[in-house]
Amino acid sequence: MPSTTIAPTLEDRLRTTGALLQGHFQLSSGLHSPHYIQCARLLQHPGHAAWACARLAERITGTIDVVVGPALGGVIVAYELARALGVRALFTERVDGVMQLRRGFAVGADERILVAEDVVTTGKSAREAVAALHTAGGRVVGLASLVDRSGGTVEYGVPFVSLLPLEVTAYAPARCPLCAAGQPVNQPGSRPPAATE
Repeated sequence: MPSTTIAPTLEDRLRTTGALLQGHFQLSSGLHSPHYIQCARLLQHPGHAAWACARLAERITGTIDVVVGPALGGVIVAYELARALGVRALFTERVDGVMQLRRGFAVGADERILVAEDVVTTGKSAREAVAALHTAGGRVVGLASLVDRSGGTVEYGVPFVSLLPLEVTAYAPARCPLCAAGQPVNQPGSRPPAATE
């Protein structure tokens, strides 16, 4: 009898790797949420990383010459997405709070660049990477992320695709019911949280 098993989705893989966390979290945006997506827990497994980025590559239209990921979350995604597309992979990183293209990396004005992220919430890291690439003379033609938890509110001026749009509840700290209940807050992100009112 043939198997009726359906291949696991990205959300299934996020759950089985412990990447979908529940508790009380302060996001990089400064907002609080009962949910956090720690994609590093998924991406630590090369098979899951390759699978997810190959699925994401299937959604990319047009020609791409190089994929660039903002450090830290976009590095593995950019590498695996570039592998799936058969192109170069680079990354940007913050130096004194400013995103830059370093380490001898260069982009040509004629190269079509795709910026890749693990999770997009406010789009800040991706926008900073785009600005750094423009400063370096590059031409960004699109953005891609494994998870989009922006609720469709992020606008980049270029096409944006994601593998998993995910609605996540978030609160201003002053209105956070978890804070009101006295639950300790965790800050798991790689960027210091923004100040919010």
